[in-house]
Amino acid sequence: MLGLLWLVPAIPFAGALWLAVVGPRLRERAVAVIGTGSIAAATIVSLLIGAQFLSSPPASGAYTQTLWTWVGVGTFQPGIAFYLDALSLVMVVVVTFVSFLIHLYSTEFMHGDEGYSRFFAYMNLFVASMVTLLLADNLLLLYLGWEGVGLCSYLLIGFWYKDTVNGIAGQKAFIVTRAGDTAMAVGLYLLFHNLGTLRIQDLMQAAHDHWAVGSPLAVAAGLLLLGGAVGKSAQLPLQTWLPDAMAGPTPTSALIHAATMVTAGVYLIARTHVVYELAPAAQFAVAMVGILTLLMAGCSALTQWDIKRVLAYSTISQIGYMFLALGVGAWGAAIFHFMTHAFFKALLFLASGIVIEALHHEHNIFRMGGLRKELPVAFWTFLAGGCALAGLPLITAGFYSKDLILWSTANSPIGGALLWVGGLIGVLFTSLYTFRLIFLVFFGDVKTPVSHRPGMTMGGPVMVLAALAIIGGFVKGSFETLMTTALPPFHEAGLGVSELVSSTVAGVAFALGLVVAWYIWVLHPALADQAVEFSGGRLLHRFWFSDWGMDWLYDRLLVRPLVWAATINKNDVIDSIYDGIAAVTTTFYRAASLTETGKLRWHAAWIAGGTVVTLAIVMLL
Repeated sequence: MLGLLWLVPAIPFAGALWLAVVGPRLRERAVAVIGTGSIAAATIVSLLIGAQFLSSPPASGAYTQTLWTWVGVGTFQPGIAFYLDALSLVMVVVVTFVSFLIHLYSTEFMHGDEGYSRFFAYMNLFVASMVTLLLADNLLLLYLGWEGVGLCSYLLIGFWYKDTVNGIAGQKAFIVTRAGDTAMAVGLYLLFHNLGTLRIQDLMQAAHDHWAVGSPLAVAAGLLLLGGAVGKSAQLPLQTWLPDAMAGPTPTSALIHAATMVTAGVYLIARTHVVYELAPAAQFAVAMVGILTLLMAGCSALTQWDIKRVLAYSTISQIGYMFLALGVGAWGAAIFHFMTHAFFKALLFLASGIVIEALHHEHNIFRMGGLRKELPVAFWTFLAGGCALAGLPLITAGFYSKDLILWSTANSPIGGALLWVGGLIGVLFTSLYTFRLIFLVFFGDVKTPVSHRPGMTMGGPVMVLAALAIIGGFVKGSFETLMTTALPPFHEAGLGVSELVSSTVAGVAFALGLVVAWYIWVLHPALADQAVEFSGGRLLHRFWFSDWGMDWLYDRLLVRPLVWAATINKNDVIDSIYDGIAAVTTTFYRAASLTETGKLRWHAAWIAGGTVVTLAIVMLL
């Protein structure tokens, strides 16, 4: 089965190509079968490969499949080659399986849309690009998948391009992530120039052999790769694109947040962990980016009124936890949280899609309410996902993965009390904004009547994800054992906080957030408005609502100066140089054309005169 590894990206690529070429002429049912069937096939192949890998693991702990040499220039010969180890296996299985559920859900959600086949072509390409990124044997092929998911995010965020707002949101995502991609490209040049290869395993070995701990080159490479990860995973300071990305269809949001795109940065750092172990400063920067982002996004989520934007900020915050884990050396904990997050975040977006569809495309949570009995499937599944997101102790998957990150942070030599306390505050904020969302949407009085109820094609996937959001954390022990075959084990040091103490404190933070949310948004809903009106409350609310003014800052520092420069240079100074050359050439042409009379004697005279001048020049020289 391992020899069929190439099929995992190839099948979605084939589905995307077929739908792009033939899709517009097919019926919806045929499009749904091809679009969803290709991902189902990739999922089955990945599960079969995973079963063989786990039952009969390769002697080296990894399997490499080289299809052909992509580029051959001297010693630089990256191939179209795939590398499968425990890390890429977990990522690929989760990505394909969750993507399949999202595709299945989409067949009903997108019913009747004029771009039905185009949507599934983009979605198939998205999954294929992500799988290519995850399985890539070398950083050049990884970068191809990296840019592929960036392209697909642009296409899907701006899917309803006739609405200008959607088009602008797609452009914003594409442009902002390009900043990070540029840093990553420079990092690849640096690595190849100094280590002579881009094959990931050879590169990590060469870095270990040639760079000392704290080497300036290792630090520079780590920071440049972090720049790429920050852009793709929507972390501070390049997180501004993700909330606006909610303009796309809800299944697209689920795919971006749970199975593709934003998790790419987490995978990149985990895959190149050797560089960060050699660059403690860069690794600490990863932890700081994570802790600041998770707190910042948690505050912003508390102020949003759009149901999908609340979930978007929660994704930014949860990816922050993954970055925090990576930064403190808890590599396996980061990937474990990736897995549980994929389950409950896909669930939350798909359940929110049911609510949005049921209320005739209403997004405002303050116009919702009382849906607990009206939409029981959405309520119970959303509740399961929300509890997993907030970290309901001992029951939900999110508790086990987040608890592992917090304990690791407390006991890492890179972590410590400050980062641990920051992570616990993040738990409080997460519980607070999650249950604020649940209470406003599903409790109280009905504000908007239900106009549509989902079928099983939408209800089935959310039920499966709800089950995984509950039971997914129980594999913690087996997961940690598996990850030690691909990633360094966590080295305990630091505060010496026991896992029981860390879990208990996190549970208290969860309970406090739940109680406060119940008190404010169920028992005394007027308190929320009073808090905003309190001295400085409105200003703080606007500040958090506007993503801490980051868009305003970028608008003043970057966008307006560029627009101003483009305006004053609208005729293009460089073009004027070429226009001048053309004008001079035209002038000479017109002057020379005056000598063209069509009379033979004048032609003969010019020839004779030219001959005399030429002979004179030759004789003088």
